Amino acid sequence: MIQINQLSKKYKGTDFFSVSNLDLIIHEKEIFGLLGPNGAGKTTLISMLSSLLKPTSGSFSINGLTYHDNKNELKQLIGIVPQEYALYPSLTAYENLSYFGSMYGLKGEELKDKIHGHLKTLGLDQFAHKRIKAFSGGMKRRINLIASILHQPKVLFLDEPTVGVDVQSKNAIIAHLLALNETGTTIIYTSHHLNEAENFCTRVAIIDHGEIVCKGFPKELIAAQENAYNLEEVFLSQTGKALRDHA
Repeated sequence: MIQINQLSKKYKGTDFFSVSNLDLIIHEKEIFGLLGPNGAGKTTLISMLSSLLKPTSGSFSINGLTYHDNKNELKQLIGIVPQEYALYPSLTAYENLSYFGSMYGLKGEELKDKIHGHLKTLGLDQFAHKRIKAFSGGMKRRINLIASILHQPKVLFLDEPTVGVDVQSKNAIIAHLLALNETGTTIIYTSHHLNEAENFCTRVAIIDHGEIVCKGFPKELIAAQENAYNLEEVFLSQTGKALRDHA
């Protein structure tokens, strides 16, 4: 589904590459985890793959479409759940979702049915006509997710989709994502919740300094790392224990 060849990004005025000569293949219907410390290049990579950021060099394709030749068509295949809330606080949940759905070409009864279907599944139907600014963090996260999947994307990019939410909201989000994956959506997921990633992802890649330091099935990575009992211990072994404060 996604093929990445020698992809690199260097921001203007910086001395180092945020992503450096990265090669990666992600298969159709995978739930693929991109894991790494702060500043490792995860968000930069997702921004390039979602056509929000122009690569410095290298190439990638999604479902056979390339950034250089098929940028507009590529955008129609994907959904993005950003780390920050991408919602209008003064609008209601329904108004937000109607707006984002219309941007994907949805309208009429089809759009209405999709909105109410997702709201009901995620326990938010009764709040459809409440303003977003009155929502809790977990409720906003769920609306943020719905806004990105109304058009049933072939590929969904998730940047910290469960950060700062309560356990109930996290479970609802993960269950909804698993159901979406069952219908055929390939999921690319980043998070600092390594226990969550270990259970949620089919494969993972650990990124540090813009490069992949290891990748594979979580259980195989754990088994291959001496004295490791979970993915967090593999992560620390590969990236070190030094603080990664980043601004």
